[in-house]
Amino acid sequence: MKIHLTARRLKITEPIERYVMQKLEKAERYFDHLVWAQVVLFIEKRTHKAEIIIHGARQTFRALAAAGDLYSAIDLASDKMDKQIKKYKDRLRDHHKAPEAVAAPAAVAAAVAPPLELAVVKTAVSSVTAQEAASRLDESGQKFLLFEDKDSKQIHVIYRRDDDSYCVVQPIRKK
Repeated sequence: MKIHLTARRLKITEPIERYVMQKLEKAERYFDHLVWAQVVLFIEKRTHKAEIIIHGARQTFRALAAAGDLYSAIDLASDKMDKQIKKYKDRLRDHHKAPEAVAAPAAVAAAVAPPLELAVVKTAVSSVTAQEAASRLDESGQKFLLFEDKDSKQIHVIYRRDDDSYCVVQPIRKK
């Protein structure tokens, strides 16, 4: 990665340059595809500021920080840059692994869930009206009743709702 270091209203010394290079090496460890970086150090109204711009293969990262001294400003800007790069890298990693992550919990749930046990009840279906079915439901004390409607000759289900009214379920064929 090429690093362009510029300064406004101050002189870049060898220790400052080494410190900036050391901080930018940290960003290279997170992300391999960094093309070049530009670091601008300046003083504005007794405040030291550091701006770091890093251009990657598909992304540009920018961090600006201000502090009482130059080294603190570089530290703050470097930390901001590291957070941005790490977040971007995590986003890329999560994006590429999404299909596996979705498939894995389903497989785990299937392996952990016990097999579903069903009880099959065979019952005689009589041809009655909805009112007769409601009275038979009350007499039997069951939660629902299966019956054949006299008029339509279709199988219906009747059950009592929580508000003590009745509901008839009529099947409709999907087209």
